[in-house]
Amino acid sequence: MSGVIKKVLTYLIFPLIIIALAYFIVESVMEPVNFNKEKSAREQVAIQRLKDIRELQNAYKSEYGRFTASMDTLKSFYLDSTMKVVMQIGSQDDSIAVANTERLKKRNPRIKPEQMLELYRQGEHLVFSIENEIPVRDTLFRNSSGRAVPFDLDSLAFVPFSGGDSIRMEATVKVVSGVKVPLFEASLTYKSLLKGLDNQLRINLDASEKEKNDKKYGTPDFSGLKVGSVTAPNNNAGNWE
Repeated sequence: MSGVIKKVLTYLIFPLIIIALAYFIVESVMEPVNFNKEKSAREQVAIQRLKDIRELQNAYKSEYGRFTASMDTLKSFYLDSTMKVVMQIGSQDDSIAVANTERLKKRNPRIKPEQMLELYRQGEHLVFSIENEIPVRDTLFRNSSGRAVPFDLDSLAFVPFSGGDSIRMEATVKVVSGVKVPLFEASLTYKSLLKGLDNQLRINLDASEKEKNDKKYGTPDFSGLKVGSVTAPNNNAGNWE
């Protein structure tokens, strides 16, 4: 009987234990690898969303001289507003067009770009700039190349993969060296972005990110992605850049 038990242990039980141990070892090694892989994939989507918010905010500021803290305002701006776009007609490298334009302006110093455009349409060889009002939705996000995900206005306010958590957005005006400077900030936390992934690994990430942010930005309580800053001008940079 003992011989049979020994054979069972040797040929069946022990191999199963070894296989199980090997499986758990591989799983323990691959778990952080898979976590980081999924984190990177989600970050790409989140970063693109923050870049879209930044582009809309910059366009909004170019029209109104300030940023907005309201996502609804940004959405309405995209859907219903127009923005001024400077169009270059002709080329400064075209010496004939440059000479023709200079002669025209000498004859009529008060000529307006709209009048020059009419002459251009009639065949005059000119070079000038003209400002047009163009719908925002026909101007921004028309080029999809290089994007992580397509532009989606309905999803703009939400943290991707979070199940509906909102992106936090702030706007203010600070006096810097005696000058009023409009500032904005949009941010999302890893706690929201990484929902559904290993919670302990996410907690460890939060701890390391908070330590890094404390040293780099003096903001120890934040772990996540953000663009812009409401504490000091940073050229609306993202903390991933």
